[in-house]
Amino acid sequence: MLILNDPSLVDRIPDLAIRELVQQRFSEICGVEPYDYDTHGYMIVVEPGDSVEVLEQEVGWPILRNFFDDTRYGEPDFSPSFEALEEHANCYEMVFIFNDEGFCVALFIPKQPGIDGDLLAMCAEYAAIEQP
Repeated sequence: MLILNDPSLVDRIPDLAIRELVQQRFSEICGVEPYDYDTHGYMIVVEPGDSVEVLEQEVGWPILRNFFDDTRYGEPDFSPSFEALEEHANCYEMVFIFNDEGFCVALFIPKQPGIDGDLLAMCAEYAAIEQP
C-alpha cells in the first residue's frame, strides 16, 4: 500500500489517472489552507497483494465487515461501514470520516489484477458512479 500523508508524495503514484485524482482530492480537502495531517487526514493507494486485513489495520476501521455487528461482506445482513464509495474509470474511492472536524482516510482501489477480489466485488456492488 502506498500511504500518502502529505500532498508532496502524490508523485509516487505510478498510475497517472489515480495520481491526478488524489492530487485533486488533496486540493479539495485543503482548500486555501496548508495541509495538516491532524486536520485533513491522509490517502492510501491500494497495491496488488495488499490484504484487506493489513488495510484495516492501517485505517483502524473494518472494510469488509460492519463496524457495529461484525457481519461480513457476502452475508445477507451486511452493510458497509464507509462514509462514501465512488467508482471512477480505473479505480474506486472509499472514504472514512472519523470526526466532526473532517479527519478522513481515503482509499483508492485500482481496478487491476492482484487487488483483493472480495474488496473489488464489494466496491462494484456498493459504489456510486462518479458524476461529471
